[in-house]
Amino acid sequence: MTMPETRPGQITYRDAGVDLEAKAEAYRRIGDLVRSTYTPGVLSDIGTFGGLFALEGYRDPVLVSSVDSVGTKLKVAFAVDRHDTVGYDIVAHCGNDVVVQGARPLFFLDYIGIHDLNPTVVRDLLDGLARGCRELGCALIGGEAAELPDLYAPGEYDLVGTIVGVVERDSVVTGDRIEAGDVLIGLPSVGLHTNGFTLARKVLFEVAGLSVSDAMPGTEVTVGEEFLKPHKSYVGACIELMRAVDVRGFAHITGGGLPENVRRILPDGTRAHIQRDCWSVPAVFRLLQQAGAIDDGEMFRVFNMGVGMVAVVPPDDCEAALTSLRSAGESPTVIGEVSAGEAGVEIA
Repeated sequence: MTMPETRPGQITYRDAGVDLEAKAEAYRRIGDLVRSTYTPGVLSDIGTFGGLFALEGYRDPVLVSSVDSVGTKLKVAFAVDRHDTVGYDIVAHCGNDVVVQGARPLFFLDYIGIHDLNPTVVRDLLDGLARGCRELGCALIGGEAAELPDLYAPGEYDLVGTIVGVVERDSVVTGDRIEAGDVLIGLPSVGLHTNGFTLARKVLFEVAGLSVSDAMPGTEVTVGEEFLKPHKSYVGACIELMRAVDVRGFAHITGGGLPENVRRILPDGTRAHIQRDCWSVPAVFRLLQQAGAIDDGEMFRVFNMGVGMVAVVPPDDCEAALTSLRSAGESPTVIGEVSAGEAGVEIA
């Protein structure tokens, strides 16, 4: 079928707000970044309708998947006009969500909905995504960038990621074997990660009157730099820990904080007791609490408060677990223990 030529005065897709040439240019710029993440299981290349991945070497594999978005942390990226960190954020966040069930990440898919397909912005986003995937050893196997000027304001976008990992059926970690006497080990966060930004932005920007370029009180960085610290990946450390000891449960500390996320993995009849003086709460959380007059309960429900991952191990494995985590570059701390009782989490 021959398409009629466009004559002067006729409306084009670009006139409606979608620039197909910009999209093609954006895709040209990201090819090498995407291919830099490919692993031996990848069977397809950029441009196919679906990503192909061959799963080999497992006896009884179980696929583990997770999907999430960066959330309102993106508002900070827009204000700073820096876009090379939030891609890493979503890969690390999703990777942590599958490793807590014992899974090794296999591949990742991204979705970018954006006002206009600025090739430089898209490349910066993909740079962070690719960096995260290379660190986790998973392939960036597919994605979509949709130019949606009617949905997003100029200069804004949304970023969503989906990850798929794999674990042998008899190695799935669910928390169902947690029992009284088990030890809770906390791994430090680097800041807010990707949770609580709606409250954090309200407190610092509206209540305290700060901007992204102002110095963050009590630190040596600006507010924008503090807020854009990447979500920490615990994947490598957790995989090594599972090789070293009998891990009975993991909790990724995201929305809901320590109380809700640790509670998710506790079997009926067990209760977690966490000692808050076992670790140092980062300055950003102390500032938010003071500036916003936020009570302790709300702080621990909204923010990670300096603990980004919790591992639950038998008491006899505690020292070996700490050694493994330190060897993986972590600074682990015993933050509590499990007792018999009504399921729940106490922070004292």
